Amino acid sequence: MALSADPLPAAAPAARPLLGILLKVLATLAFTLMAILGRLLAGEIPVGEMVFFRASFAFVPLLAWMLISRIPLSSLRTQHPLLHARRAATGILAMFSYFSALVFLPVADLTAIGFASPLIVVVLAATLLGERVGVYRWSAVGAGFAGVLIMLLPHLSGEVASGWGVVLALANAVCVAFTMIFIRSMSHSEAPLTIAFYFQFCCAVVSGITLAFDWVTPTLEQFLVLAMLGVLGGIGQLLMTTSYRHASASTLANFDYAAMIWAVALGWLFFSEVPVAEVFVGAAVVVGSGVFIVWRERQLGRQVAPAERSH
Repeated sequence: MALSADPLPAAAPAARPLLGILLKVLATLAFTLMAILGRLLAGEIPVGEMVFFRASFAFVPLLAWMLISRIPLSSLRTQHPLLHARRAATGILAMFSYFSALVFLPVADLTAIGFASPLIVVVLAATLLGERVGVYRWSAVGAGFAGVLIMLLPHLSGEVASGWGVVLALANAVCVAFTMIFIRSMSHSEAPLTIAFYFQFCCAVVSGITLAFDWVTPTLEQFLVLAMLGVLGGIGQLLMTTSYRHASASTLANFDYAAMIWAVALGWLFFSEVPVAEVFVGAAVVVGSGVFIVWRERQLGRQVAPAERSH
């Protein structure tokens, strides 16, 4: 996640699709800026420490939003702690694998590989949730995975570092897919804010434990970058969640791919990193497959679950 968002709100979205689209695109920008900051610190700050700051400082916009909206803490009560624990487990693994992959891969490459998550969701929905998947969607999934293989070719040249990046990026895509499935099953009983809150809390606790084993005292500049990384992650979550209050999931699903535009532009601006041709070709195939799956879901009258950005 490279694929961070929260489940569909309980209430039906208002008919303000343009506002929803704008918020969704801004959410992808916030998550990409967060990734850029993580890439800046890669190799200097331990991954567990980055995840800790990401989870902890995400509470700043989250709690501020609760205060402004006058949402009481009592609204965070849950009757399903085990469901939150399951969702948190895969989300934490996704977070760790994402920031670990940033050590080895450019942001654009990691973003492109993360687009495999919605394809994996189709497979998991069929096997775990018993959803019926027809030949058209299976064909789209097959084409999408072919696109992923095309993207991986430049990183399978035998370089150990690049190979580790691929493994971590694929692990992130799988963990994000599982998280999306778990959120889909929770969305009817748990509020988006509740799911986000308990995930951030669990992530902060688990990553906080790692600080006892691997801690680097950040400089003032590094501390500010770490804090901003977390705040951007929290803002991205709020923007993503709010976007689904103004437009349907099927309308917004395709705008996840705006992240690739931000990743290419910001990767070039900050690191002079430009993806090789195979990444662009593979990403185009994966995006096309994802768009087709969204279109097919709409034809079948289903709501497409929002992509979960667990990073």
